Amino acid sequence: MVDVGDKAVTSRTAQARAEVVLPPALAALLTGERLELTTKKGPVFNAAIIAGIFGAKRTAELIPLCHPLPLDDCKIEIVAQPVAADGSCTVQIDCRAKTTAKTGVEMEALTGATIAALTLYDMGKAVTQGIVIKEIRLLAKTGGKSDYSAR
Repeated sequence: MVDVGDKAVTSRTAQARAEVVLPPALAALLTGERLELTTKKGPVFNAAIIAGIFGAKRTAELIPLCHPLPLDDCKIEIVAQPVAADGSCTVQIDCRAKTTAKTGVEMEALTGATIAALTLYDMGKAVTQGIVIKEIRLLAKTGGKSDYSAR
C-alpha cells in the first residue's frame, strides 16, 4: 500500500464511464421517453444504479491495496442512446464520485461504473447473452497533484 500519510487532505472528484451495447432483442424492450429497461428481474437501470453505488462504496474491499475512502457523494447516471439502424443500443453509465481525503477517488468511480455495467448484464442475460461491456474509462479527475480530463 502506498503511504499517503504526508499528503494533504483535499477535495477530490472523479468521473468514469462504462459503455454497454444492448443487442436488438434487449434494445427492443426499451420503453418511454427516457428509454427505460425492464426485464423479468425488474427495472434494470434502477438496480444498476444502486449496485454501482454499493460497488463504489466497497472499492477498497475489491481492489487489493486500494485505500478505503469515505465518499462524500456518489452518483450514477444511465442514459440509453437512440436505437441504431441494426436494432442495437449503446448505454452510457457515468459514475461521479467525490471525497475529501489524502488520495484520489478514481478507483471508486471506475468501480461504480463497472459494477453498474455488470448488473445491467446480469439483469439482461435472461433475454440475451450478447450484451457487450465495451469500454470502461476515466473521464476526469480533480484534486491531488494534478487534474485530468480525457476530453
